[in-house]
Amino acid sequence: MLNTGKAVIGRLIVLIAVGAGIAGLTSAAQAEDGAQPPSVAAQATAAEPAAASPAATGSPVAGEVAGDETLDTAAEATLPRDLSPWSMFLNADVVVKAVLIGLAFASVLTWTVWLAKSLELATARRKAGIALRTIGSVPGLSETAAQITASDGAVHALLQGAETEMRLSADVAATDKDGIKERVASRLERIEAAAGRKMSAGTGVLATIGATAPFVGLFGTVWGIMNSFIGISQSQTTNLAVVAPGIAEALLATAIGLVAAIPAVVIYNVFARSIAGYRALIGDAAAEVLRLVSRDLDRPATETVSFLRKAAE
Repeated sequence: MLNTGKAVIGRLIVLIAVGAGIAGLTSAAQAEDGAQPPSVAAQATAAEPAAASPAATGSPVAGEVAGDETLDTAAEATLPRDLSPWSMFLNADVVVKAVLIGLAFASVLTWTVWLAKSLELATARRKAGIALRTIGSVPGLSETAAQITASDGAVHALLQGAETEMRLSADVAATDKDGIKERVASRLERIEAAAGRKMSAGTGVLATIGATAPFVGLFGTVWGIMNSFIGISQSQTTNLAVVAPGIAEALLATAIGLVAAIPAVVIYNVFARSIAGYRALIGDAAAEVLRLVSRDLDRPATETVSFLRKAAE
């Protein structure tokens, strides 16, 4: 994530440099237009006072100048005055629009995953905590199984796994207690891993959005600036009033990319910590179940056989 941030900052610096270069070209062009060569001024001073002005004589030069002024006025009239984000989106290139729509969809998806996963995690952690306290207060596995229901989620699956292995190992319970404990521990470990994977489902999209959204936005920015340079070439002018809207639309893509990426990264990190805490709860529950199994196996043989018969039933 740190390297991604450095890359994004570097590209933003390049874009700012490009904007500064365009501004410099505009200033230079305006300075050239405003400066009159000395030779032209001298010729104008030495001209005969009786020479009639082009406008008075109705020469073609006057018509050309008037036409240029009319074109400039028309060009200024067609320039977009509203540079709000919505207006820039409507006036953007098709590719830039597609980038903006994709980033907006990614942002909506991020907040949808946040809402759904937050509710799921909160419910699972609450049930796991209650079940863990229940397991720690009972003497044996059979008593725990009577108090933990299927609605308790992963903890119920741990108890079911332990009871299943005890039932399958009933014929060797008297001679292979250590083997039963190892097999129960193996089952509990797999159930714990499956619960962690289930809770992590859906968070991978957050990592993908956080890693790719800034670069998708930069793609839209590069495309928009490229179109701005094409517009400069076609209009034969470096006036910022002509190229500024295209540059603004391009930079909007970068802004939306960051808006989509930053929450995705933050939410992913929050979920990573929360899921780690949930896995710790499930690990504690698995350890409690394994202790109950060990306690039942270490009881007198008559009690062990009675428990195994109940498990088989």
